[in-house]
Amino acid sequence: MTNHIISPENLVYKKPELMNDTQMHYCPGCSHGVVHKLVAEVIEEMGMEEKTVGVCPVGCAVFAYRYLDIDWQEAAHGRAPAVATGIKRLWPDRLVFTYQGDGDLACIGTCETIHALNRGENIVIIFINNAIYGMTGGQMAPTTLMGQKTSTCPYGRVAELHGYPLRITEMAAQLEGTCYVTRQSVDTVASIRSAKRAIRKAFDASMAGKGSSLVEIVSTCNSGWKMSPVKANEWMRENMFEFYKKGDLKDTI
Repeated sequence: MTNHIISPENLVYKKPELMNDTQMHYCPGCSHGVVHKLVAEVIEEMGMEEKTVGVCPVGCAVFAYRYLDIDWQEAAHGRAPAVATGIKRLWPDRLVFTYQGDGDLACIGTCETIHALNRGENIVIIFINNAIYGMTGGQMAPTTLMGQKTSTCPYGRVAELHGYPLRITEMAAQLEGTCYVTRQSVDTVASIRSAKRAIRKAFDASMAGKGSSLVEIVSTCNSGWKMSPVKANEWMRENMFEFYKKGDLKDTI
């Protein structure tokens, strides 16, 4: 029997050391696991394993502290940017980031999000946008698209009754305190690589004291959307990407 030695350049996949051997609670096909892996890889590559503090939200990622072996702080619903502000001001040498969904960040936490970004706090906000409340039963979110059906708008979102979808990343790009604002996805290998570069750029800017960064990841919720993972990715590309256009919205780094 021949022993095959895998050289580093031929290594297809390696679990980041910061990721714990713990079964995730996310639904199959969810984007959270991919983004967790990217965050772990970037922290390791920066050598910041012992100097990183993540802030968990209330939402699907409420148990993120189980999966990445770094320091974490749980925040009240929507208050992650305020908590991250306190941590970064107390320990300016720490890499501090929040990890939030659209309900936590763009609904109950809109105030904390906007004001932390506007103050130019040296934190990174990672924003998972799947256009629905995934954890609590698939209700309409601030980011739900026009015409999109949810459990609380079963006939589709209409402006007269529900208002319009909130593009909070475009809002963030207009604020004086932000230095880097970008929208990415993790649906293909190329998009995953782009998302990782964006996270690294935001983390570097935070440690360089250049201001606030917001990294939005347009994501799927195949459970809430009532689709298979494959169909959910297709629907996202056909509908979400048209309204939530990917790319850098602001870069002053």
